[in-house]
Amino acid sequence: MPTIKDVAREAGVSVATVSRVLNDTGYVGTDTRKKVMKAIAQLNYSPNEVARSLYKRESRLIGLLLPDITNPFFPQLARGVEDELSRSGFRLLLGNSDENTEKELDYIQTFVQNNVVGIISATNHVDYQIYNELKLPLVLLDRTSKEFPAVYADGREGGRLAARTLIDKGAERITLVKGPAHVKPAQDRYKGALEELSRTDVDFSVLSTTSYSFEEAKGWAEELFEKFPNTDGVIASNDIVGIAILHEALKLGKSIPEELQIIGYDDIPQSSLSYPTLSTIRQPAYEMGREAAQLLIKIIRKEKDIEQTVQMPVELIERNTTRKD
Repeated sequence: MPTIKDVAREAGVSVATVSRVLNDTGYVGTDTRKKVMKAIAQLNYSPNEVARSLYKRESRLIGLLLPDITNPFFPQLARGVEDELSRSGFRLLLGNSDENTEKELDYIQTFVQNNVVGIISATNHVDYQIYNELKLPLVLLDRTSKEFPAVYADGREGGRLAARTLIDKGAERITLVKGPAHVKPAQDRYKGALEELSRTDVDFSVLSTTSYSFEEAKGWAEELFEKFPNTDGVIASNDIVGIAILHEALKLGKSIPEELQIIGYDDIPQSSLSYPTLSTIRQPAYEMGREAAQLLIKIIRKEKDIEQTVQMPVELIERNTTRKD
């Protein structure tokens, strides 16, 4: 990897001159500047962003904390964040906490050491006092809080929409898969579905789960059919769990969607690749990521009249695990 010394040697100038060009400080003649820029291009030199931010006492680095990078929903969020930050001249540092508080703390410390100017957090076990003590701008993503700005989808409406859809399509024995208790969006979806189901005479049951992980989704699916073998409609806590339930149902010989209907949540790319393809409630993950980045940038720039809470709409994506009207 080329260094600033290599650039100086190629351009025939001092390291100090290259530094002045990179940091736009001090006077550098037009011809000399052209030589330096040409050398940078020829060597494909990229300045160290951290060192540069420390030198200039300003930074373009943003930290993003995710709870589980193996869940396809979160890379979609991250891509939206990254694209918007890049468009605005910022760079992204990514941390994956694996829903582990100690790991989350380590990443926060790493962000601080790397001189970030703001953090976007989508983690599940957030000790908000940690962020208060940092005195850094923070935006929550796919999470809600009264203490901090947040970008999230309307989970309550998403739960209502999933329940209403199964009821309208004739399901009579519905199983509602309740997501992890420590994840507020999961509880919002659950409460929304519960509200809708409670208004009807439909028989329904609840299966509580503690995670969204791939490893445990298969176990939840097996438990569902052991406890509620006659269920004819499932509202899954997310698409990963929905796809696991779909696979288990097919293994048991159930006909989809005639005998059993399933609705997932998130609309991850894999939901359109399953067989049958999974009906789901779409969260606009990429757009949520972009909104969170835009909100954080506005806060960093101290813009006035910033909207502190951005709630985004959800929509039903009908595929082949629900009956056609």
